[in-house]
Amino acid sequence: MNELDEVWQQDLKDAIRRAKAEGRSDVTEYLSLKSTNDAIRRNSVKWLFETVLDIVFAFNRHGAKIKIEQKEKHQFNYHGATLTGSRLKLQQGIRCLTFEAGWTQGPRDGFMRNGALAFARITHFGFAKENAELALHPFENVPQWFIIADEKNRLSFDVRSLQRHFEVFLG
Repeated sequence: MNELDEVWQQDLKDAIRRAKAEGRSDVTEYLSLKSTNDAIRRNSVKWLFETVLDIVFAFNRHGAKIKIEQKEKHQFNYHGATLTGSRLKLQQGIRCLTFEAGWTQGPRDGFMRNGALAFARITHFGFAKENAELALHPFENVPQWFIIADEKNRLSFDVRSLQRHFEVFLG
């Protein structure tokens, strides 16, 4: 967590404390839920990116020479909403695989569709049919990434799913 995030977390804790002191249970509940959901979002994006990096490091140990570019506070558009999060760009020669993950963070950003906590996009440069969109949803009280097949269908996303993207990326 960077310094700005730490300040934000402290401000949020102070706001919750003030709301409790003023007897504003509605505000307390909202801020507590937001704090919890933001922690889930951060940890889930962190898991996704760390898992990708673990795979990259394993390939690089065997001579793959994959270049890594990571950007925090990355903004991208997703179905009319502005999401803020992180981007991880991988390159090997002319091949490029990009991961973006984030969520709306203010009223002007739009809304999260279908109750998702966060969204992620996997983009294969030059292989658009291999691209994927992911949604983070609670499943049996545990946050889990799902591949968005269409508006009503979603498929579980896990390390095996990532491996398939690396197979396409590395040809």
